Amino acid sequence: MKNQKGRTPRKGNKTSNSRPKDTVGVYCRIKPLSAEDQECCVEVINETTVHVHPPDGSKAFRNGEYKEMQYTFKMVFGSHVLQKEVFDITAKLLVEDLLQGKNGLLFTYGVTGGGKTYTMTGSPGNAGLLPRCLDMIFNTTSHLQAKKYVFKPDDKNGMDIQGEVDALLERQKKEILPSCLPKTPSKSKADIDFSGITVDEQCKADNIDEESSYSVFVSYVEIYNNYIYDLLDDTDPLKSKPPQAKFLREDCNHNMYVAGCIEVEVKSMEDAIEVFWRGQKRRRVANTQLNRESSRSHSTFLVRLAQAPLDSDGYTLLQDKMFVTVGQLALVDLAGSERTTRTRAEGSRLREAGSINTSLMTLRTCIEILRENQLFGTNKMVPYRETKLTHLFKNYFDGEGTVKMVICVDPKTDDYEETLHVMRFAELTQEVEVTRPMDKPIVGLTPGRRGRRNALREELSRRLEERGGPVQSFCGGELSMTLHEFPPFPSLELTGANDKETLARLVDYLAERQRIRQLAQDEVSRAQGVFRAKLLDLDHGTQEQQVTAQQQRQRLVEHEHLITTQKAELCRLENKNKTLECKVEVLQKTNALHEDGKHLLQQKLDDATMELQRQRSERQRLDQRLHGAVTDTGHKWERECDRRVAAKQMEMQNKLWVKDEKLKQLKAIVTENKEMERAPRRCDNPRKRAPSPPSLPTVQPVPICHRRSQSAGTERWADHKPTSSVATGTVMQPLIGNAITMSMPTEQALAKCDMYMLTDQQLASDGELETRIIKGEVYKTRGGGQSVQFVDIEKLRQEALLSSSRKRKSDPPGTSDDGSAKSEFTDVETRCSVAIEMKAGSTIGPSIHHHATPKRPKP
Repeated sequence: MKNQKGRTPRKGNKTSNSRPKDTVGVYCRIKPLSAEDQECCVEVINETTVHVHPPDGSKAFRNGEYKEMQYTFKMVFGSHVLQKEVFDITAKLLVEDLLQGKNGLLFTYGVTGGGKTYTMTGSPGNAGLLPRCLDMIFNTTSHLQAKKYVFKPDDKNGMDIQGEVDALLERQKKEILPSCLPKTPSKSKADIDFSGITVDEQCKADNIDEESSYSVFVSYVEIYNNYIYDLLDDTDPLKSKPPQAKFLREDCNHNMYVAGCIEVEVKSMEDAIEVFWRGQKRRRVANTQLNRESSRSHSTFLVRLAQAPLDSDGYTLLQDKMFVTVGQLALVDLAGSERTTRTRAEGSRLREAGSINTSLMTLRTCIEILRENQLFGTNKMVPYRETKLTHLFKNYFDGEGTVKMVICVDPKTDDYEETLHVMRFAELTQEVEVTRPMDKPIVGLTPGRRGRRNALREELSRRLEERGGPVQSFCGGELSMTLHEFPPFPSLELTGANDKETLARLVDYLAERQRIRQLAQDEVSRAQGVFRAKLLDLDHGTQEQQVTAQQQRQRLVEHEHLITTQKAELCRLENKNKTLECKVEVLQKTNALHEDGKHLLQQKLDDATMELQRQRSERQRLDQRLHGAVTDTGHKWERECDRRVAAKQMEMQNKLWVKDEKLKQLKAIVTENKEMERAPRRCDNPRKRAPSPPSLPTVQPVPICHRRSQSAGTERWADHKPTSSVATGTVMQPLIGNAITMSMPTEQALAKCDMYMLTDQQLASDGELETRIIKGEVYKTRGGGQSVQFVDIEKLRQEALLSSSRKRKSDPPGTSDDGSAKSEFTDVETRCSVAIEMKAGSTIGPSIHHHATPKRPKP
């Protein structure tokens, strides 16, 4: 019979987003605290939550960053939970999916020494997840297994199916050439502990397809220093060659597999456990500071279950590759993350730790990018190819299947930092979604085929038993008859020719044998008649069954034609659905682009609106400031104009007043001189002094007092006098009672004052010393500082008197030859003891100048 090739494991459609998805199931198992450790950092709050707190000596506790964290998982297993409870919750559903032709991945993750290998493998008398999965598979499929070599793996991750005759030839060939088959070493005393793992509690799946036959294939590989090695590869010990690394390949359905990996077909749990321990002995383990048997590689035990439905008669398998389904379950024991500062690894151990940590970090990076792509809709590339570990399990995250992770935690305080990283990674992994696997295709044959075949056998056996025939199965083929054994020949010895007694015994024996033979012939004839009658009945029943079968075939042809039509219609609808999906996807992408553009334009509009509002607010603020400045400036200039106008008016009034006073004095002097000329000189002695003219009306002297500055008031003044100022020694000095005197203005001093005055000294154009008092008002600025605005200037000038060159007319004449005779007349300064003058710009009246009154010359 010609071999036909079955389907490779299915992989989900990457472009299909309508398929339902499930999150990665993450479970937490707490290791029992050893007797040496008294304090723990992980506590179980309830069946889904754990509490992690830093110990007293941790780095976070020393830095004052004491934080207690709570992490939630799908299920939390305490330190006293049995292996069976862990299996029922974590792995049982994966085995049920495997029996339905679906893929699954179960891996343990945690810090070194956290109990990962114990959870996956177990110990003698306490089996772990892997032995229990194998036990459930064989308990369910033991009576439904196909004959060996009916399913045959190819070298391209596929599965071939062949007939029973070809399988028998293949089995004989393997028996003749045993070297072609992976050798199973005989059990030794050292292997008794390994193979002593048994499962006491039997577990069996309920929803098994009874109309199919199954075959189980197992393989075992490890990833060591980012290289893949086959643990079932039996190398020749005489050649002592190192194991060769295997390569990852991609099949026609874009599934990853290990090329050249040995797959062994097993028919019982004992065979599978024997193969597992044969590879387990080759796995690399070493003794470190933290673990006596630390795994130095990531191990993967792959179970592939091939199944194909029976034909319509229920006797042989369908030789159509379209109906062959292969499901696979990967059981992964990851090496624990470790810190070299704690393990004190050196040499090869240091390289192994670096490779382990790198692969685990790459796995975490892939999980983070997957989560970001699924949550935020990004399309970042996931770096699966950076390590062999992530590249091998790419199918489970990008394709379809069920992924579950069991994190194993050691609650001792020394592992607090590593445990915190493990908890964060587990919390992140729970948010990743994986496409739910599809159900296997429907065969379309009538269910119950195997049951009908077994019922037919039982019915034929019952009928034969009722009719007195042999009770054998119908397909056994031969009828047997119970024959009486012939009696043995007697001991006969002739003593002579006339020994009639011996001849008589011989005749009797032969007659008895003849009688027995005749009875046997009669029995055979009767049995032949019964058998012939049964054959006739069977032939009649067979003809009826053939007629029924012919009718069923005609109906089957009609149904097949209908199914073909429906398949064509289904293909057309699927093509139409794909076309519509493509259009919908294009529209969604276009809509997404428009939404992005809309969002971008809306963001720009919001930014422009905010900028416009800000400019409006700034403009209003500037308008207010300018309006205030214009108003203040207008008020200031109005005050300044009023002050200048008043000063100018006062100056003009002072000038007019001075001119009037001078004119009055001049008029009085002229009038006095005329009267003196008119009066006759009655004195004969010319040297006699003439009487003095009547004195002019004198102004009452102004009392000597300090000049009151305009700065005097209720305001607080800041009196700024530089250190270079010269004391004038004048009588008139500014007098301000409420003032702060300073040589250099400061912000603190100005903050306490309302007015400001600066004393400035300089030389006038005639060389005299002029003192100016510059006054201003103190304002508070918006920035919190102080500013001074000058509003007024007061001048105090000191002049020296010149000697008078004029003489009174009434004085005796006396002139000098050089023309230096004294003038007849004296000016106002010689005649007045006090002069009053109004300074321009002053608002308090005329300023006071004191002049010394010269003595009149004696007559």
